[in-house]
Amino acid sequence: MAGNAKRRFVWGLLLFLLMAPWVACPAAAAADTPTRIISLAPNITEVLFALGLGDRIVGVTTFCDYPAEAKKKPKIGGMSNPSLEAVVSLRPDIVVMTTDGNPKEFEERLRSMKIRTYVVTSRRLSELPQGIRELGAALGAKEKADRLAASLRSSIEGFGRSHTAARGKKVLFIVWPEPLIAAGVGTVIDDSLTLLGAENLAARTGAEYPKYSLEEILRHPPDVIIIGKGMDSKDVEKISQGLLQRLKILPAVREGRVYFVGDGLYRLGPRIPQGIAELIRVLESRP
Repeated sequence: MAGNAKRRFVWGLLLFLLMAPWVACPAAAAADTPTRIISLAPNITEVLFALGLGDRIVGVTTFCDYPAEAKKKPKIGGMSNPSLEAVVSLRPDIVVMTTDGNPKEFEERLRSMKIRTYVVTSRRLSELPQGIRELGAALGAKEKADRLAASLRSSIEGFGRSHTAARGKKVLFIVWPEPLIAAGVGTVIDDSLTLLGAENLAARTGAEYPKYSLEEILRHPPDVIIIGKGMDSKDVEKISQGLLQRLKILPAVREGRVYFVGDGLYRLGPRIPQGIAELIRVLESRP
């Protein structure tokens, strides 16, 4: 009996040791899930809220203004110049950054202070779904992130298949009128125009956000001019009047093919489908 009892004890111990990792893993994963998150970019903030993590956000930049709840979060400065003191004072479990706007030096300073960071590297339209999946997995929201990523991918691919009225149109997308800055190659705006079959005239410069001259516009006249309003819609429309007056020789201006759009394409996040849908509306509209 003693031998049998000993054998049962040994087998029981082995079974426990084999099962222990499976029992411990969920608890360990839960312990590693960040509960105090700081976002250093508006598009990241929008993704976090879309994943249902708004209650975990303890700090955002001064540019994080969507959704409305983001405006109520403590501010840590701008994207390019966040305050290290403000970040540290909020005792984050993790700081989420982006390679598209946040300084590499700030990430290095956070790491030197043993503050956990996560850097989002997605910069192009095609990279958005996978970027959301990876971010969601890092923050303990994998299932919601997978669903959001699948929905965005489906919407983006659907736009490319079903809308053809913009094909072949020459478009100039102005991100700021004075000085005149256009959306060039390698931007989400360029990706979206290409997706819809339109030609982005500013992509010819080879720069992301080139300064554009009036002479260049007159030399390669666009079929459509789109001006992004961003959040300063009234100011942009007012400032643009001088530029449009100087461009009134263009058929696009004379015939009313100048359109103002919101900031949906300025932020690589969950509002991208709305931004593309707005782009489609103006490209397919008739003056």
